[in-house]
Amino acid sequence: MHEYSIAYDIYTTARRAALDNSAKEVKGVCVDVGRMAMVNPEQVEFLFNIIIEDDPLFAGARLSCRDIEARTRCSCGYEGSERFVCPGCGKLPEVVAGMEIVVTNIEIEVGEE
Repeated sequence: MHEYSIAYDIYTTARRAALDNSAKEVKGVCVDVGRMAMVNPEQVEFLFNIIIEDDPLFAGARLSCRDIEARTRCSCGYEGSERFVCPGCGKLPEVVAGMEIVVTNIEIEVGEE
């Protein structure tokens, strides 16, 4: 179950960013999850919530996953969503988006100095 390691990596990325910016609280984390990443976003959210349970920095934090469609490109000039056979020439197109898992935004609360 690689969703646990992905959820943990999201947590450590957000935690490191929060501590580097002297955060009092992490309010939310946004992640782009490509459809071809072979990950179940609901499981990642569930496991993330379990991981943050005992961390007061993440009290009330929410993880939101945005679904990213697959996009491909072919040497013949085709660009679109066909993943397996280029409709223009019949070759295997190159996947240019939709395989990523990327933390895109971390919302934190910082103290007044």
